[in-house]
Amino acid sequence: MVQVLIIEDDDRIRPLLMRSLDQRGYAVDSAVSGMAGLQRAVSTRPDLVILDLGLPDVDGTQVLSMLRAVSDVPVIVATARDDDPSLVGCLDAGADDYVVKPYTTTQLEARIRAVLRRTAGGRQPRQALVVGGLELDVAGRRAVLDGRELELSPREFDLLRHLAERPGEVVTKKELLTEVWQQAWGGSDKTVDVHLSWLRRKLGESASEPRYLHTVRGVGVRLSAPEG
Repeated sequence: MVQVLIIEDDDRIRPLLMRSLDQRGYAVDSAVSGMAGLQRAVSTRPDLVILDLGLPDVDGTQVLSMLRAVSDVPVIVATARDDDPSLVGCLDAGADDYVVKPYTTTQLEARIRAVLRRTAGGRQPRQALVVGGLELDVAGRRAVLDGRELELSPREFDLLRHLAERPGEVVTKKELLTEVWQQAWGGSDKTVDVHLSWLRRKLGESASEPRYLHTVRGVGVRLSAPEG
């Protein structure tokens, strides 16, 4: 799943944008100021940043320059400044693309897809995911728990990897069906339940005594490290 960070201080725009992108299958995070956004970008390593230029603490172009000093994450600038010097300045400072306000989510998503296509070749995927004593070698498709390699089917590995990419977050079964099973128009929750049951057995736990996989009734499932 594509991780998007929105750096936007407008309390009207930000929630709408987050909800729209979430409904389109993106994992969305946000920050309301330039410095907070810079910290989030460095700590969470998103796949793409949407950066508003009119921020309350630091001008967006300065945030872009600081971000470029430490990261090559693709950046789409959102601006109300439609004059050529401002846009050219942003592109020269390292922006990958821009949208001019007001814009629609459909327009923004098209820019997101285009930027990710252009930049995919130059960015390296995360090679290891670690949650407690569980470690996933993404490239080698291997999972190790407390030093012991797990025998997982391809689907089980994909399911575990998707959850490990969002540790501590509750992931809905609908999202799992969409992202892991590629069933965008629905599917049976039972399919997810069965595979989660198999994973629990291989992780040495059960639904009644979970260690890593925690069911949130009526919502979904969360992967997190065992307490203590």
